[in-house]
Amino acid sequence: METPNRRFEAAQTIDGRYRLLVEAITDYAIFMLDREGRVTSWNPGARRFKGYEADEIIGRHFSTFYTDAERAQNVPAQALAEAERNGRFEREGWRVRKDGTQFWAHVVIDAIRSPEGDLVGFAKITRDLTERRAAEAKLRESEEQFRLLVQSVTDYAIYMLDAGGHVASWNAGAQHIKGYAPEEIIGRHFSDFYTEADRAAGLPRTGLETATRDGRWEHEGQRVRKDGTAFWAHVVIDAIRDDAGKLLGFAKVTRDITERRESEAALRAAQATMIRSQKLEAIGQLTGGVAHDFNNLLQVISGNLQLLSKDVAGNARAEMRVQNALGGVARGSKLASQLLAFARRQPLEPRVVNVGRLIKNMDEMLRRALGGEIDVETVVAGGLWNSLVDPDQLENAVLNLAINARDAMNGEGRLTIEASNAFLDDEYVRQHDELSAGQYVMIAVTDTGTGIPPDILERVYEPFFTTKAEDKGTGLGLAMVYGFLKQSGGHIKIYSEVGAGTTVKLYFPREVASEDTLVGAPSSEIKGGEETVLVVEDDDEVREVAVSMLAELGYRVVKARDAASALVVVDSGIPIDLIFTDVMMPGVLRSPELARRARERLPNVAVLFTSGYTQNAIVHGGRLDPGVELLAKPYTREALARKIRHVLANQAQRRVAQGSHHSATEKTFEDATVLLVEDDDLIRITTTEMLSDIGCKVKEASTAQEALKILDEQPVDILLTDVGLPGVSGLQLARDLHARRPGLRLVLATGDSGVQSEAARLGAILLVKPYTPQSLRQGLEHAMRKRR
Repeated sequence: METPNRRFEAAQTIDGRYRLLVEAITDYAIFMLDREGRVTSWNPGARRFKGYEADEIIGRHFSTFYTDAERAQNVPAQALAEAERNGRFEREGWRVRKDGTQFWAHVVIDAIRSPEGDLVGFAKITRDLTERRAAEAKLRESEEQFRLLVQSVTDYAIYMLDAGGHVASWNAGAQHIKGYAPEEIIGRHFSDFYTEADRAAGLPRTGLETATRDGRWEHEGQRVRKDGTAFWAHVVIDAIRDDAGKLLGFAKVTRDITERRESEAALRAAQATMIRSQKLEAIGQLTGGVAHDFNNLLQVISGNLQLLSKDVAGNARAEMRVQNALGGVARGSKLASQLLAFARRQPLEPRVVNVGRLIKNMDEMLRRALGGEIDVETVVAGGLWNSLVDPDQLENAVLNLAINARDAMNGEGRLTIEASNAFLDDEYVRQHDELSAGQYVMIAVTDTGTGIPPDILERVYEPFFTTKAEDKGTGLGLAMVYGFLKQSGGHIKIYSEVGAGTTVKLYFPREVASEDTLVGAPSSEIKGGEETVLVVEDDDEVREVAVSMLAELGYRVVKARDAASALVVVDSGIPIDLIFTDVMMPGVLRSPELARRARERLPNVAVLFTSGYTQNAIVHGGRLDPGVELLAKPYTREALARKIRHVLANQAQRRVAQGSHHSATEKTFEDATVLLVEDDDLIRITTTEMLSDIGCKVKEASTAQEALKILDEQPVDILLTDVGLPGVSGLQLARDLHARRPGLRLVLATGDSGVQSEAARLGAILLVKPYTPQSLRQGLEHAMRKRR
């Protein structure tokens, strides 16, 4: 047994010291093999790595530590042979522990020889490199992933520059953005990507110098692709240094930001458009209110002048002055109408029209308005779509643009009016508020005038803003056009270049319905009555003018200053035939509610609204609510008389319709087909029953346009039309058909007998409202006997 003293003695010898050293090492497996490769010694490091105790492994062949595959390939014997031959064998590979697990080992086998050179055995040193190998593998994997990442990125150009700025690497993003393949660009200077101006200004050099000094340079600017096209780029250059701080080169990252800059520009434009739209909306609300008060003032002036005209009859000088003053009222009324159009508060009467046909019909009027020095050309594309638009307001808009163009050309130049189909896509409408993508009919008005400076272009829609001389324009033309387009669901766009001219494009949504036939406006003689009218108006002067006009026409008049007071009058029991009320009045009770409550108390009362600014009380979507009658301010005595008779006659006809109990009547008109044109639903329904009871075949229409369509499609014997139709009147419809259809019998239903002379001229029968089944049958019989 070895005692401590003997170990101490052994340690004092050189061999003993080496043995103690080997025994103390645990990070390396150090052991001896005999000449055949059997283990002859075993240190603690070997025991830790391989898992064998000394008595378990000494005497066994070292091939035990090799994998089956390597033993099959005779690798252990080859290792010993190489060590014997060369004195040393060194390899890395998988080795097997006692428990069967494997580890990555670095192995050195040295041949041991006697002083005489004879092979004694081998010294074998093994180190467990599993952790290091795993770390290296992870590093290689990370480097490979990074390489693949850089190479896979296509949205960024990521590449290296040497210290002189020459391209040293090139990823797929660089090829995608700049257009060069690696072999075309590696080795070339990165300044090739800069514009000529930037190169001349030394921008590439500045970038490298800044990155060298500060470690980083960031910049946005235009760069050039291989094909010569320019793009906007965001560039970052980072300096790359070694551990000693020596500059090795630069890492460069470039991103194509062309789309982003375009989107930002589009967003800025959209925001500017929204701000302009909000500004115009605010101005619109203001001008709408101004127009309301202005129309009230005009109504006072106009009404008093018309009343005065009877007092000065026969005094030529006074009559002339009154007419001049009325002419001023008319101009003021037009001004207020333009304000309302801009404010989008003007009730429109849209119809399905072909704007190309309408523009062509304006040709002569435009030539007269513009003068002989302006060359007018009208171009209408084939297959032009229809649009739903108020034709009168469209004519006004085109005329306004034409007059603006004339002034811009100083009375001499070329005006081109074009009409064509257009499509506004999503990209375009994103930049414009309150606009939908889709199909539009486009009207372009182009002049060869002086053009509009860019700083003024944004203000041209503002009311009263004008570049003309003080006495040359009101500044309301484009404002009116703008409001009309917006109220019609359309869009206006101006393109202008100083010194080259201006193009104004108007877009109206496409309408797939068939075109309406347009005819002129009606006219009739003045006629009053003896009914009782309740005038409701908060403006004292306007109210007194209306009362005076109605009194002159023979009506009994009761007045109230607001809706609440009017309801008191209704509740008082005074018989009232018609309520003539302003739309906009102070107080909690609004005019539409007054009308509703009044009808609850007086079912047979008629209601006529008047206003210089309808707002949204009785107008929605730019159109009057169904069944609503409106007389716009300022109105003339003739317009008031005509409208009062129409509303009263319709109400009387409703009473007859509601109180009639029809019985079977001898069918005297079995072969007669009657086209009934009536906009009041109740009157139309009950009159249809009356006509059916007396044996007529009935076709129904609520407007002149619908009537014309029916007449174009099927035979009709008698036209029975209300005179006061909305839009195109029944009287004008009869005038139009009088010449076009000589065989058609005409019957005019109205509460105004003042159209008797006009009916006689047309060979028409006048059927006075309210008519009964008997008077209706007599009128039809008379019409059938009458030969035209």
